[in-house]
Amino acid sequence: MSQTYLQINPTDNLLVALQDLPKGTIIHHLGNEITLQDDIAAKHKFTTEAIPKDGKATMYGVLVGLASQDIPKGGLIHTFNLHHAATDFKGKQEEYKWTAPDVSKFQNKTFNGYHRADGQVGTQNYWLVIPLVFCENRNIELLKNAFLNGLGFQKMDPFTQKVQQLRKHLAEGKALEIDTASSASVLVHKSAQFPNVDGIKFLTHESGCGENKDDSLNLCALLAGYCLNPNVGGITVLSLGCQHSQIEVFKEKLKEKDPNFSKPLYIFEQQQDNGSGVENMLNEVILQTFKGLVEINKETRKPAPLSALRVGVKCGGSDGFSGISANPAIGHTADLVVGLGGTVMIAEFPELCGVEQELQNRSVTKEIADNFGFLMREYARRAALVGAGFDMNPSPGNIKDGLITDAIKSAGAAKKAGSSPIEDVLGYGQYVTKKGLNLVCTPGNDVLATTGMAGAGATIQLFTTGLGTPTGNPISPMVKLSTNTKLAVKLPEIIDIDCGPIISGEKTVEQMGEEVLEYIIQLASGEINTKAMDLGQDDFMFWRRGVSL
Repeated sequence: MSQTYLQINPTDNLLVALQDLPKGTIIHHLGNEITLQDDIAAKHKFTTEAIPKDGKATMYGVLVGLASQDIPKGGLIHTFNLHHAATDFKGKQEEYKWTAPDVSKFQNKTFNGYHRADGQVGTQNYWLVIPLVFCENRNIELLKNAFLNGLGFQKMDPFTQKVQQLRKHLAEGKALEIDTASSASVLVHKSAQFPNVDGIKFLTHESGCGENKDDSLNLCALLAGYCLNPNVGGITVLSLGCQHSQIEVFKEKLKEKDPNFSKPLYIFEQQQDNGSGVENMLNEVILQTFKGLVEINKETRKPAPLSALRVGVKCGGSDGFSGISANPAIGHTADLVVGLGGTVMIAEFPELCGVEQELQNRSVTKEIADNFGFLMREYARRAALVGAGFDMNPSPGNIKDGLITDAIKSAGAAKKAGSSPIEDVLGYGQYVTKKGLNLVCTPGNDVLATTGMAGAGATIQLFTTGLGTPTGNPISPMVKLSTNTKLAVKLPEIIDIDCGPIISGEKTVEQMGEEVLEYIIQLASGEINTKAMDLGQDDFMFWRRGVSL
């Protein structure tokens, strides 16, 4: 008989239902007989003891909420009887000792990547086209259509084909019906003319002017990080001219990150085009970009040590299984990568609420711990100024699937970071410089967070989901991992790896984590694509923190 419940930490007074448990079910737990007082849906939690009003609820060994009313032994915890609460944090309190996992299985393995002049190694070779201001978005879209269609990087999507079928049926007087026959899901592929170019990526955004100047400066810093990311071989930049995010500011941010930046970089400013008109400017953009593609196509994949990997970890559309299957699995992957000398990044600071003290203790220096604490408190302060707070982080979907408070969500989300020491803490728009585990300050929002990690230098991202999300990134391939098998079966078009076997007991967290690393090696070598890559799911969103002016 499969296990029906799970206690994550021996000190927890909440248990997780691994399957639907009806009211009246008797649970035998460590000599304690618990009669369920409510129907407990899979992924939801129930108490091992009576919790009085204002009493503490604990999971993962930490405080995750306070009872808003008396909760009986065996009672369901939900928003009506539990509210967010988390322990305070006080800086680094103890030295942290870490035992790295056994990495002998991967010690001599390599991946085939693109070796850049600055010593970084990319897992992809993209040409990047970016606007410094939203006014250039139309020109970006024109260029996108021209290059992707002109070079064969993009196929006609199946839905356009269905519209054309309906148009044909109408002209022929036939019944207007959709052909439901399955269509190929791969929409993006390589160009035969540029076999060593993995794609041309076009960013659009709504920033760069008409906002707090700090936001425009931070946008330039983020875009500079995208240019420096080793998955990018060359860049075309479009500027209007009058915006806050000036070309010189962008160049300064790029120089700050790398004074010796040497990738092909072509910059065009529409207002300085001597009145020749946008068509002539775009003709020149197309010509120079095409020449750039010829240059980066000369790059070839070569073996690189796994220490060159830079892996971002993220969760989104989380459920009650996230913290016990997919998140711990990629946490083990993260520890393996760090043990091999590589780099790992974890973002979304609101979902570290409640585990701050643990993370501060894991920081290698007091200064790093204090920097993390400052960023967390400053983030919370800014949220409070607009009437928000970390307690508002769980979404309706999160709550429906058992993540009742932000602290419950955070304690499970932090499992993505594994257990290695924290080597550095980065603000939004900063670029990674240290090997090992790095914390990257971003919101919990899926795209804002993944955008931030790509800008910090992540060359691959692992994204766990319990409810399903199609999120991807233009330059940092996104691997989707389901927390449960039901999701993997329901949405196969977006899920790359199913971590449900952990819940069923078929695989351990460690086995799953090793499988994920094997997948990463193949992906980093260009042997496979993720589902998001095949679908062209290129999501980019800049985190604007100030007011618009």
